[in-house]
Amino acid sequence: MAITGSGSLAISFCVFVISAAFLPKGAAETVTVEGQNLAADNVSVIEGETATISCRVKNNDDSVIQLLNPNRQTIYFKDVRPLKDSRFQLVNFSDNELRVSLSNVSLSDEGRYVCQLYTDPPQEAYADITVLVPPGSPIIVSREDVVSEGNETELTCTAMGSKPAASIRWMKGEEELTGETTVEEIDERLFAVTSQVRFSVTKEDDGVSVDCIIDHPAVKDLLAQRHLEVQYKPEVKIVVTYPEGLTREGDNLDLTCIAEGKPHPHQINWMRVEEDVPPHAVVTGADLYIENLNKSYNGTYRCVASNTVGEAYDDYILYVYDAPTTIPTPTTNPVNTQDSRAGEGAPQKIDHAVIGGVVAVVMFAILCALIVLGRYFARHKGTYFTHEAKGADDAADADTAIINAEGGHNNTDEKKEYYI
Repeated sequence: MAITGSGSLAISFCVFVISAAFLPKGAAETVTVEGQNLAADNVSVIEGETATISCRVKNNDDSVIQLLNPNRQTIYFKDVRPLKDSRFQLVNFSDNELRVSLSNVSLSDEGRYVCQLYTDPPQEAYADITVLVPPGSPIIVSREDVVSEGNETELTCTAMGSKPAASIRWMKGEEELTGETTVEEIDERLFAVTSQVRFSVTKEDDGVSVDCIIDHPAVKDLLAQRHLEVQYKPEVKIVVTYPEGLTREGDNLDLTCIAEGKPHPHQINWMRVEEDVPPHAVVTGADLYIENLNKSYNGTYRCVASNTVGEAYDDYILYVYDAPTTIPTPTTNPVNTQDSRAGEGAPQKIDHAVIGGVVAVVMFAILCALIVLGRYFARHKGTYFTHEAKGADDAADADTAIINAEGGHNNTDEKKEYYI
C-alpha cells in the first residue's frame, strides 16, 4: 500500500511517541543538545534547470532529518522518498546533511521548502526556491524604415515573458540613449517590458547601429539591433581640373562638380551668379569648360545639386590675370603657378649674376694694373736718385756735383745700373 506524505508524517510521529513510551521513567523528558542547530540556504534557479536543497545539522545526536515541500508534504524522510515525483533525487544523506536535487524546475516548483529535525521541540529551517524565467528574444521596431536628416525617429523594443521583469538599455553607436519603459504582467508571475526611444538624426547617423540591450539575471548578452538609414541632401564641391595655378588670358578653364548625397543627386546645374554663362562655355553633366579666357569672364560660377531631400551648391570665383610677358620654355606638362612665377623671375636673377661677375673682373684688372704701375714707378724713381748722386762724393762744391750728376763729366767707363 502506498504511503502518502501526510501518512508518512503520521507514522513517523507514532513511532516517535511509541518509542518514548517504552523509555525508562524520566527518559521522556526533553533533552537539549547544546550547539545542535539546523540550517538551509535559499536557491535561485533558471526555469528548466536543476535546483539543489541542502538541510545541514551541526552536532547531530542521531535525530531524524526530513525535507518537506511548500505544501508540507514529505519529500524525503531520512534517505526514503515517500513523494512520487522522480524529479527529486537524493544527492547525499548522513547524520549531518540531507541533500536533494530537483531537476527540470518550473514555476510551479517555486516556494518555501522546509528542513525539519526531529528534536523536542522539532527544529525547522527554510529554503526558498526562486525560479528565474529569461525573456524571449527581444524585438525592435522602427516607426519608419528611412528617415531624413534633421527629423526625429522612434524605436520600440519589447522583451516578453520574463521573471522577474527585465530592464532595457539603449545604445546608438557609443552613445547611451534614455528610453521610456513600461512593464505589464501578462501571466501569473510573468512580465512583458516595452521601451521606446526618440531622437533626431543627422547624416552622420546613416548606417549607425542602435542596440536594445536586455538586462536579466537569467540571461547575458541578449540584444536586438537595427541600423539607421538616413537620407540627406547633397554635399557639393567644385574641383579645378585645368589649369593648375593662375588663370590667365588665353588659357582654358575646366571645372568639375562633385556631388554626393542620399539618394544620389538626380540633377546638377551650372550657373553664373548675377550674370549669364559665357555663350561658348560647354556644360557636360558635372563638367564646365570655357575656352580662351579673357577678363570679361570674371565672376562667380556656381554648381547646384539636388535630390529628394534638398539642394546644395558650391561656388568658384574666376579671376583672369594678364598673360605672361615672357615666353616660357615649352614643356610637355602644364606649368603651375609657382613654376610660372619662377620662370618669369629667372632671367632677372641671371642678369644680376652676369653683371656682378663683370664688375668683379674689371675691379680685379684695375687692381692688377695699379700694382704693376706702382712697381714700375718705384723702379724708375730708384734709378733717378742713383744718377743724381753719381759723382757727388768727388765734387769740390755743390755746382760741380750738379754738373757731374747731369752728365757733365767725361767718364766713359761709368757703369750703369738697371732694375728689372
